[in-house]
Amino acid sequence: MDKNEKQIIANNKKAYHDYFVLETYEAGIELFGTEIKSIRNGRVNLKDSFCSVDDGEMFVIGMHISPYEMGNRFNRDPMRKKRLLLHKREIMKLFGQSQQQGLSIIPLSLYLLKGRAKLEIGLCKGKKLYDKRAVQAKKDSDRQIERVIKENYHDSKY
Repeated sequence: MDKNEKQIIANNKKAYHDYFVLETYEAGIELFGTEIKSIRNGRVNLKDSFCSVDDGEMFVIGMHISPYEMGNRFNRDPMRKKRLLLHKREIMKLFGQSQQQGLSIIPLSLYLLKGRAKLEIGLCKGKKLYDKRAVQAKKDSDRQIERVIKENYHDSKY
């Protein structure tokens, strides 16, 4: 695998189910040695994680990075809050929008880019139950249409 390629480690599928993603941002993460080794092994979970702003710094909370097997005493708490590396104006913009419009800042995916761990965060608006049902109904109808087209194409060949 080329080092300049984007190597996706984890996706937060639940975020796309529970939220409408309005904007996305790329943020670096402040990690320790054993954490990055564990991430490279794919031992990370973004489910139920979110971002918050404290004293002008943004943190991701609830992101679980499993302890590295060979890390012994150097391992950190898997659920500790991790600082995100963003420009101050990006943090202030996200914070302002999340406060005024009632939006949430949610981690969408974690990937490696040029050997560095990056977190894609999204400015998200919560879905209501009827929104989730509408999305599911559209997926089901698209799948049904695709199936019918495939059957008709397959039948017309013979």
